[in-house]
Amino acid sequence: MSKYELVIYWSDEDDAFLVEIPELPGCMADGATYQEAVTNAERVIGEWIERATELGRPIPEPRGRLLYA
Repeated sequence: MSKYELVIYWSDEDDAFLVEIPELPGCMADGATYQEAVTNAERVIGEWIERATELGRPIPEPRGRLLYA
């Protein structure tokens, strides 16, 4: 399991749960259920890190708890 913060919310427009990973720019996932959205987010985080590594881009360290809300 990733240590990156996940922001999860329901979207009526998309009829799905959406997950944003604020520490990884542009990294998002969705799912029909809460658990599916989280599972998809974990996969997408891995893909984001893999691609950033291939491109030689820095990988942000997980910051932990959200400092603003």
